[in-house]
Amino acid sequence: MDDYVNKSCWGITAWAVAAFGAIMLIAMMFGDVDMGAIVIASATG
Repeated sequence: MDDYVNKSCWGITAWAVAAFGAIMLIAMMFGDVDMGAIVIASATG
């Protein structure tokens, strides 16, 4: 049971990191976006 919970936790973490990276990449593509505001908005969910 612990192995399943551990794998599940890392899977959620990996998806969260990937989503955060995608948001940052999209923000950088638009160029004029304030990165500080993006980081705060994505960190608060």
